[in-house]
Amino acid sequence: MCGGVEYIYQGEKKRVYFPNPQAHLPVRLKNAEIDYLPWGRRKQQLGNLPMGGWARHDSIKQGVWDKWFPKPVKIIVSQFMEKDMESNSHWFELPKGQWIQGLLAHNGKERRIYVVTITPIMEDAVHDRWPRIMS
Repeated sequence: MCGGVEYIYQGEKKRVYFPNPQAHLPVRLKNAEIDYLPWGRRKQQLGNLPMGGWARHDSIKQGVWDKWFPKPVKIIVSQFMEKDMESNSHWFELPKGQWIQGLLAHNGKERRIYVVTITPIMEDAVHDRWPRIMS
């Protein structure tokens, strides 16, 4: 379900994991700049946006996210991490030119990024939800 990502921040590789309440994701803006926005919301965090860090693609198409004025965004990372059924971490590299689709949700001034997920088409997938990879 994409529990962690790796990206370049100020010339250094940085790994960020969803459980960290300070986790931010790099999002490419329309002017080609990168902004770092909060990754989802955890139980201990104030706010009104949904709990969690993921948005099912099907639920977006069904309008479940409409009340939060969703906008698709490009999450620019070099790798993402999934855990298998035994909780072992596996890192997956994204080739140049690919990104993870994100959803930017708004509620007043509150803005958060959610990783868009799909059901994997791979038979040997390590999880039942997979980040939606775009190019």
